[in-house]
Amino acid sequence: MHWAEIGEVGFTGGTRLLFRVYRHCGRRPFRALLFFVIAWFFVTHGLARRASLDYLRHLHRASGGTTPTPKLRNSFRHFMNFAETLLDKMLACDVRLETLPGHTEGIEHFTRLIDEKRGALIITAHLGNLELCRRMAKDQVRIKLTVLAHTRHAQKFNRMLNALDLEQEVVDTIDITAAMRLSERVAAGGFVVIAGDRVPVTPGSATLTYPFLGEDACFPLGPYILAAALACPVLTLFSARRADGFSVTARLLAERIVLPRRERQQAILPYLREYVAALTEECQKNPLQWFNFFPFWQQASAVQTAMETNDEKL
Repeated sequence: MHWAEIGEVGFTGGTRLLFRVYRHCGRRPFRALLFFVIAWFFVTHGLARRASLDYLRHLHRASGGTTPTPKLRNSFRHFMNFAETLLDKMLACDVRLETLPGHTEGIEHFTRLIDEKRGALIITAHLGNLELCRRMAKDQVRIKLTVLAHTRHAQKFNRMLNALDLEQEVVDTIDITAAMRLSERVAAGGFVVIAGDRVPVTPGSATLTYPFLGEDACFPLGPYILAAALACPVLTLFSARRADGFSVTARLLAERIVLPRRERQQAILPYLREYVAALTEECQKNPLQWFNFFPFWQQASAVQTAMETNDEKL
């Protein structure tokens, strides 16, 4: 199963049903029904279950044993958190933000750029609830985001989210026309959002191997190359559900990324290092809310094997 298919498998119709249960009966009956839905998914999708355990194993070791142990019960909790986040994504357009308790950090970076009428590139991750950030952008800081996302393998689920009036533009691929449009929007003070924790679905896309939770993993170079092309500030943004509400954390990664023609990967490395450090911190604070249910670390091994094979052929 490809990582991009996770949003489609068994969740779209079931999530609609669960959303109706929540609307009419509240969160407690919703969670009771959710338990059986996720139990079915947990039992029948071994790849996602093994990937969850692998992530928990890496995180538990990297955190010195302070995060949940890599056992089936915690993997199931991981799945339950994913499902609850799907509900939160739909509720993001259906609640008043002032009614949500929580914590924000680094929002001053956005307000400064808005005051200066400058745009930025936001590098995020598949952690927590990005739709909450989109809602905050709409209601609190009055900006409209352009989201770069892989939607071709999760079209049903994304159509469901788009029907909820999140007021976003989703761009699946970046060609010359899209790049020019993004540049114009950033120049006009707009914000572009891209994930930094998944290798693109496009074959041959540039990646860089870097240690994450104690083992090498593949990360896309696209966000940093795009940031250099847009010549704009770069922020990282993470959100998560906590016991006392939602948390949103923004950090300034760079005022501008400049990449030389030669040794581009070496120039990107300091920015990737800082991004991975921020992602690691967020995973340790919110261990069951990083949602990459596919063999994340095995990608680096596959890339290394391919490189060694090519070297032998030469």
